Amino acid sequence: MIAAGEVVQRPASVVKELMENAVDAGADQITVVIQDAGRTLIQIIDNGCGMSPDQAVLCFERHATSKLRTAEDLQNILTFGFRGEALASIAAVAEVTLKTRREEDEVGCQVDFADSQHLATKEVAAPRGANFSVRNLFYNVPARRKFLKSDSVEFKHIVSEFTRVALTCPDIGFTLTHNGKDVYVLRPAKSLKFRIQDVLGTNVANDVVDIKADTSVATISGFVGRPDSAKKGLGNQYFFVNGRFFKSPYLHKAVMKAYENLIPEGMTPSYFIYLQVDPQSVDVNIHPTKTEIKFEDDSVLFQILFACIKESLGKNSFGDSIDFDREGVPEIPAFGKSFYEAHQISEPQPGLDPTYNPFDNDGFASVDSPFANSFTPVSGSHSHGSVFGDDWSDVGETFETGRTYGGYAQTSHFVEKRDDYGKLFEDKISPSKSVLVLGGKYILTSAGSGLMTVNVHRAMERVLYERFLDAMSRNAHVTQTALFPVTVYVGVENMCLFSEHAAMLESLGFDIAPFGTDTIVVNGVPEGYSAEAGKIQSMVDDLLLILADDHGALPEMMTANMASRFAMLGALKCDPVTNPVEAQRLIDALLACSNAEFTSTGRRIISIISVDEIDKRF
Repeated sequence: MIAAGEVVQRPASVVKELMENAVDAGADQITVVIQDAGRTLIQIIDNGCGMSPDQAVLCFERHATSKLRTAEDLQNILTFGFRGEALASIAAVAEVTLKTRREEDEVGCQVDFADSQHLATKEVAAPRGANFSVRNLFYNVPARRKFLKSDSVEFKHIVSEFTRVALTCPDIGFTLTHNGKDVYVLRPAKSLKFRIQDVLGTNVANDVVDIKADTSVATISGFVGRPDSAKKGLGNQYFFVNGRFFKSPYLHKAVMKAYENLIPEGMTPSYFIYLQVDPQSVDVNIHPTKTEIKFEDDSVLFQILFACIKESLGKNSFGDSIDFDREGVPEIPAFGKSFYEAHQISEPQPGLDPTYNPFDNDGFASVDSPFANSFTPVSGSHSHGSVFGDDWSDVGETFETGRTYGGYAQTSHFVEKRDDYGKLFEDKISPSKSVLVLGGKYILTSAGSGLMTVNVHRAMERVLYERFLDAMSRNAHVTQTALFPVTVYVGVENMCLFSEHAAMLESLGFDIAPFGTDTIVVNGVPEGYSAEAGKIQSMVDDLLLILADDHGALPEMMTANMASRFAMLGALKCDPVTNPVEAQRLIDALLACSNAEFTSTGRRIISIISVDEIDKRF
């Protein structure tokens, strides 16, 4: 009655289906063991209800399921899976071994399948529950195995599926192991917020607020992120309906509309939204992997979700709100005039010398100053011969005066200003011609045919593009080491991106090292980037957006595209141009580029205003 679709697209598909089956089996502890990002081994171990020997063989047949009894059950689905084609699809493209035992059975059984063929069944000793071992995925479909991505990308998808199931069931313990190393060890959590903290880190859990709404259409609960914690790109956005993860661009718009005027354009908040609706009002079978869902009346759900989030943000003082409920609020006493008359408050008055001039009298107070009382006592006459020699009076144009106040004398030395006084540190580079920086955005300088205007941001972008392109082709880079290493939490999924592109990042000049399973340490950035700790966090967010792109083009095109993206990021993070010397350096670097007129994306960098155009303005 339902067309069963193909579900095994990559190793993450196997992890998703088997983890969901383990949850439906009533397990309270699920272990996921991965080897080589799922290519070699995917093992799911649970302590659920288990299966009898007959059921263990039958579960690999097409459309076989223990979760439906009648056709009407299709309209009232509360479990993860129901169609039953998952194990059949897995057994068609891999070697599968199932060990299982029920509580009432004395011994368990082992079932072996490969290429959709039942190979053997035998009795074995096994704990209660099920143990699925999926080996050599796509061993008999080499074309599909060839199109799998790198281990880092495939493991990132596995972590994503693991996270979705773990966030759905906070009362279940989960463990994820990859190549013998524990990635996640999650104990049953007291609440959903503790599970979010265990999976995604304390930073994410601390930056969310509760939402709750109970209507006749749906019950909404969960958490949404604080506006000031919103980040670029999509990340940590989760919708669940009746305990099942799903994606909905339409409901995502409802969330973004609630944050309107609270977050900058291009930023996205985190959210963990759980919906409970009547199972008959939702169709979960419109997509083979069941990640897209059709609601009976999604426009009403849109309005309920929008109002729920808007109310929560208002209560937490993130938006406009007025509180008319004053009952039980303590009154703040207002003191009258008599209180301040009875309790005199005296402010200390600072002492000021209106006649003081730091350029007169060698920094000493003047004669008329009320502060002329800290002087050196002297006796007898002044004689500098013993210290400076007899030629003291001939040193430059220096002369000495003395004043005496009540037995205390003040001595001052005056040095006439010389014309050759200069800066303590002279700039090594002097502009060859007049250069003007306008608002930190443009550089103005004379050209042969008029006034040349240079866009500072685009000029930086062009210079960095050619520098990165050269670094990626020759593996020659310059790293600017940060004064203090900066630690940044990125999550387990994003750690895979940094591992996959480690060589490329190093060739560009990034010095990034892993710190545990979900954190990186930034020790240095490419020359031209700002090494300030405050800018490195946003730089890492932008790096993740660039690295997350699926670059399937030719190597030369991919290199140019990556260099262009990094150049645009670097231009945003560069220190501003503030003086003519820095401006001259930028112009010299720009004119040394192969193309100084346009950026790598085709935007104009230089514009020349001719003398005729200037004449027309007068």
